[in-house]
Parts: sequence; structure tokens; C-alpha cells
Amino acid sequence: MQSLQNYFYLCRMKKVILITGASSGFGLVTANFLSEKGYIVYGTSRNPKESFNNNVRMLKMDVTDRTSVDAAISILLSEQDRIDVVINNAGMGICGALELATPEEIKIQMDTNFIGTVNVCNSVIPTMRAVGKGKIINISSIGGVLGIPFQGFYSASKFAIEGYSETLSLELRPFGIKVCLVEPGDFSTGFTDHRKISFLTSQSEFYGKTFNRTLKIIEKEERNGGNPIQLAKALYRIIEKKHPRFRYKVGGFLQIAFAGAKAIIPDRIYQFMLCIYYSL
Repeated sequence: MQSLQNYFYLCRMKKVILITGASSGFGLVTANFLSEKGYIVYGTSRNPKESFNNNVRMLKMDVTDRTSVDAAISILLSEQDRIDVVINNAGMGICGALELATPEEIKIQMDTNFIGTVNVCNSVIPTMRAVGKGKIINISSIGGVLGIPFQGFYSASKFAIEGYSETLSLELRPFGIKVCLVEPGDFSTGFTDHRKISFLTSQSEFYGKTFNRTLKIIEKEERNGGNPIQLAKALYRIIEKKHPRFRYKVGGFLQIAFAGAKAIIPDRIYQFMLCIYYSL
């Protein structure tokens, strides 16, 4: 009986972590890594299959649908009665010229990356506030620090997460809830293969040639990017820190340094450097 009580005590002591978009890419790697570290890990996907290991519980969630989000959170809370850490990772990308983006493309890009983050935060905040603690980690991007050509609405969605997270951090501070922002650079994940390409842009007489040339550069950098386990380890360190910083950049040294230099390099020079880099 005592050993059984100790088991349930240890389960209560383990942090309960929810990570959205856990069926592939960063989410998949991070969920596996954190479960191996002994956390109780829940992952989400719009179409979850069998858990990819016995220590990860997959829940069905469409982050763009608040009803779907609330339903998944309700299941988690019925099983664990708390959420210690939320990692808002679910996202997607559409590549194309801003001028030619369709209303449907704009909506799905912003709804998935930005509104999805808002929906999950709004669903878990009351539970965290009730216990006076919790940690929300929002995944932004280097593309949320600088505008990337032909990924304008992706960057816009990540810029939105940046501003939202800054304000959320201030508003939740009195309740003991910490908000962190993580800005990954290029990593080798399935994101490149799953990116949606604007047909109108690829065939455009005005943008087509430049777009196809720039897209090759973007894809090459992503495919040659870092191992996503690097991000998983960074998230693990943030989770373990009692007083984490608000913002973390994770990726290759040159990429992170260039993103950080935006604050000190004049805009005209910075944009010129981007034009050279992306062969515009």
C-alpha cells in the first residue's frame, strides 16, 4: 500500500506538459525528448494516430477551433487535474508574394499560427491562475524578428505572436504564470516539405522568376539546418529554470547573430543585406 501511495505521489510531482502540433517536426522530437526526461507529456494533432511512444498521450485538437481546443484541454484535466507547462508549437507556412496571397491563404496562415496560440492560451490560463503558477512557451521564429521575402504572412503571424507574448507576459505576471518566447532559426524538419506554395506566385510574370530562385535558397537553408533536438534541449532547460528569461533565440550562430544585429544595423543596410542573401 505504501509503495502504491509513493507511486501516485511521484506522478503528482511530475510536471504535466502539453505541446501542440506534436505529430511531426519540432513537436514530435520535443514530445519524445521530454517524455524521456520523465515528464507527463500530452501532444496534440488534428488527426492523432497511435502515440509514438508509450509515454506520450496524443489528443485530437484543431488549434483554429476554440471548441476543439477546450475539448482537448478538458480531457487532459480530467486525467491529470493540472497543466504545468504549455508549449504552443502548432504552425504551418505558406510561401508566396504578399500581393498574390488569397484570402483563404491569409486566413489559414494567421489562424493556425497566431489565433491558434491565442486559443490555447485562453483555454489554459484559468487553470494555471487557479493554482497560482504555470509556464507558457510560445514558439515564434527568426521570421518573427525579421521579414523574410515571400514568407510575408508567415512572418506576420510570428510578429503577432511576439507582440502578443510581450503583453501576455505582463498581464499574467501577477498570477505567477511565466510566459517565454522561443525564436528558432533554420532546422531540418518536415516543415519544408509541408509548406504550401502559392501557385499564383510561382506562375507570375512579375514575381515568378525571383520567387523560384529565392525559394531554392530558403529550402536549402532549412534542409541544411540544425538538428531539432537542439530546440528540444533548449525547451527542456527553459522548463527546468525557476526564473527563465522572456526571449530565447535558438539556432546556428550566424543566423542568430544576424537576427540580433537588426537592432543596431540601419534599416536600409539591413534590407540591402537581405536582398543580397535571398538573391532578390
